[in-house]
Amino acid sequence: MSKTRALLTETEREQIAGEHGDQRRYQATSRVRRRIDEELSKDIEVLEEHHPELLEELRDVTCEE
Repeated sequence: MSKTRALLTETEREQIAGEHGDQRRYQATSRVRRRIDEELSKDIEVLEEHHPELLEELRDVTCEE
């Protein structure tokens, strides 16, 4: 079974880690920021309305202290 991505692709992980230079890091950061601002917000709204248990699982993973 192939791996799927959550928020970052494997390449974006490398780019944000600085493995491909500053320009690639900047571009990857911009793409991820856009996903957070636009797409993730919509996903959260859908989960909130239609599957609050799944939203709670997301919060558990992302809001660990």
